[in-house]
Amino acid sequence: MTQTAQTNLPQQATQSLVNDQAEQALLANLLRNNLASEKIDHLLKPEHFADALHGRLFKVIMQLIDQGKSANPVTIRDYFKDDEDFKSVGGIKYLSDIAQNYSAVVSIQDYAQLIYDLFIRRNLVNIGEELATTAQQFSFDESSSDKIEITEKKLFDLATQGTASRQFKPFSTALGEAIDLAEIAYKRDSQVVGCTTGLKDFDKWLGGLHPSDLIIVAGRPSMGKTGLATNIGFNAALAHHQRGEGGKVAFFSLEMSAEQLAMRLLSQESQIPSDRIRRGEINKTDFPKFVEVSQRVSEIPLFIDDTPALTVAAVRARARRLHRTEGLGMIIIDYLQLLQGTTRTDNRVQEISEISRGLKALAKELNIPVIALSQLSRAVESRDDKRPQLSDLRESGSIEQDADVVVFVYREEYYEARKEPAEDSDEHSRWQERMAKVYNQADLIIAKQRHGPIGTVKVFYDGKFTKFGNLSHE
Repeated sequence: MTQTAQTNLPQQATQSLVNDQAEQALLANLLRNNLASEKIDHLLKPEHFADALHGRLFKVIMQLIDQGKSANPVTIRDYFKDDEDFKSVGGIKYLSDIAQNYSAVVSIQDYAQLIYDLFIRRNLVNIGEELATTAQQFSFDESSSDKIEITEKKLFDLATQGTASRQFKPFSTALGEAIDLAEIAYKRDSQVVGCTTGLKDFDKWLGGLHPSDLIIVAGRPSMGKTGLATNIGFNAALAHHQRGEGGKVAFFSLEMSAEQLAMRLLSQESQIPSDRIRRGEINKTDFPKFVEVSQRVSEIPLFIDDTPALTVAAVRARARRLHRTEGLGMIIIDYLQLLQGTTRTDNRVQEISEISRGLKALAKELNIPVIALSQLSRAVESRDDKRPQLSDLRESGSIEQDADVVVFVYREEYYEARKEPAEDSDEHSRWQERMAKVYNQADLIIAKQRHGPIGTVKVFYDGKFTKFGNLSHE
């Protein structure tokens, strides 16, 4: 038989993971019935065959069928007249023999699945052997953590081969899926079809956070971006824990440590200032509440990765692994500009574009919403009207283009508080009136939404605990 495609594998492992008869039987089925190709074209590729000649034969057969031509021993012979492997096994007689010797009793899908499964197993051996070799090699450019991430990516890519490719869907199928989503929203009191944010008015406007969407949450410093993100992540994880809605959440915190985020959530839920918790200033009245909240929030499915300076490839690898083991419902990244591109470049705009495209691809791949926080340019501060606009994102690569939803966090109270006139002036009372109107309020400005209208949602904001909530219920 001809040389196998995986020549770098140990001979013993190769022998146990090769089935020549299954490959011959599949080719025989195709040669006798070209229409059988429709049942397997989404699964098998030439490189999946252990025998390299079988892979080349499969490729030519499928190409002829795709061109509307007949694929049989006679029509494919000319494509192999200079192929020494083909000549060594008997040429056209080899094809004629296998076409006659293998019956069509067994389904061609069964043969295809077996060939594919053996391909996966051979590659698992290959990845293991490569890891065993490279793990012993030391390099300044590649740490042990990098080797783990590279191996995880190879394993994930291998696991999704044959299943990640999408095929045409009849409109009736897509329509049925859309109706199912609408029914889910109709049956829920919140009328949310996506992952809930816990903010009722915001959920109504967006219909929740939808699978495969990239949501950009942007704002100037001190607007509360991280607070909003932690609130949304906590609410989604809590809804999943209590009602089976929402979803498990992965929070990539590139700026704050996991302990700082946990402290912030404890403070928000217990209504005890975080500085008092850090100093241990919890009185007897607060302590039972603090313990109860600690126990309650410890059960929610919220996972925090506070590794600094991650690459977008590392985020993808870690998210894939967690999605595979836990089943994620949402990813939050705080924040986008702290990520690094896969390829180092002096052009930061290009690097940001690569990062935003990578995050959108991740959302589609895992079919979950990805929230990425983003800083805004200082141009906002130079305007009289400090409300952010989409143009404030346009110098940051292709963020606006890649995003499905862009939300700006804006607090008029923050800017108004810095305009306080002298207390004994006539203007001070008018300033107090303006402050009263915006006190404990924040605007979530939906500047872009692929699925619906844009607009502004007002929410409650407590700066003491950086907590966002429903304005009408606070």
